Amino acid sequence: MYAKTKANNNKKDIKQGPASEQPLSGIFCYTETKRSMKRKVAIQGVPGSFHDIAAHRYFEGDDIELVCCDTFEQVFDRLEEDAATVALVAIENTIAGSLLHNYELLRDSGCSIVGEHKLRIKHSLMCLPEEDWKDLTEVNSHPVALMQCREFLGRHRNLKVVETDDTAGAAASIARDHLSGHAAICHRDAADIYGLKVLEEGIETNKHNFTRFLVIASERQAANMRGKERMNKSSIVFSLPHEEGSLSAILSVLSFYKLNLSKIQSLPIIGKEWQYLFYVDLSFTDPTRYLQAINAIKPLTQELKLLGEYENGKQSL
Repeated sequence: MYAKTKANNNKKDIKQGPASEQPLSGIFCYTETKRSMKRKVAIQGVPGSFHDIAAHRYFEGDDIELVCCDTFEQVFDRLEEDAATVALVAIENTIAGSLLHNYELLRDSGCSIVGEHKLRIKHSLMCLPEEDWKDLTEVNSHPVALMQCREFLGRHRNLKVVETDDTAGAAASIARDHLSGHAAICHRDAADIYGLKVLEEGIETNKHNFTRFLVIASERQAANMRGKERMNKSSIVFSLPHEEGSLSAILSVLSFYKLNLSKIQSLPIIGKEWQYLFYVDLSFTDPTRYLQAINAIKPLTQELKLLGEYENGKQSL
């Protein structure tokens, strides 16, 4: 399968081969003969997945080459193997919450956040082109997508619900194996990629459903990708002494320097009962006051680490 990204359009022109020849993961998913340098972007998932959509939205206008991985661990392994590759990784959803393991992978990777994108999650139901509603017996998708379409599925109780590892992967399997009677729940673009028919769009229960993706790069890449004049957000992680008022002291300092704490996520420290790592996102308008605040909280924390400084991400539909 071959796909080409147009410079000013998120739509992809697809040249379809036999479904059995379509790659699902583990290698470069998109190839295109061009003289210009491609930007390699590692994602978890396959073409048509929400990671794919978010990558093309964030790098709109760039010639990108997806590196599709089965797991988030493989995404970070790819960054370690090739410093020229960047990654786009989901970190939280407005309904399902945070992807806690990805916080740990980011902290341990030594890589840096250089950007973010907030993508509206819209689900569609699709099947083989020659089939229709009357032919369906089973619907396949990732468990989170199935949960987000609970009301829709409740109106179609005749359909057996089967969980898969990936939303677009379900569509790819239906096309590749010609699974009669099966439908997939995923992004509408997957239908174009895998030659399926969209039966219904916008089947998600909550229309205010967004996923926040982080753009992550090696330190060498990060220095070239950051626009320092546009940076207004920071992500840090730290632990605290196990004593009364330690977190309150941090919050007081941040408030004094007029920093907006837009997110705080705690994770237990393995092997240290009742002690936690705090992952914090900070928004700021004055870089000087931001740096003063970081210097002020350092003596109050343990193992303070900067995960990245970047521009507050835009939302896209």
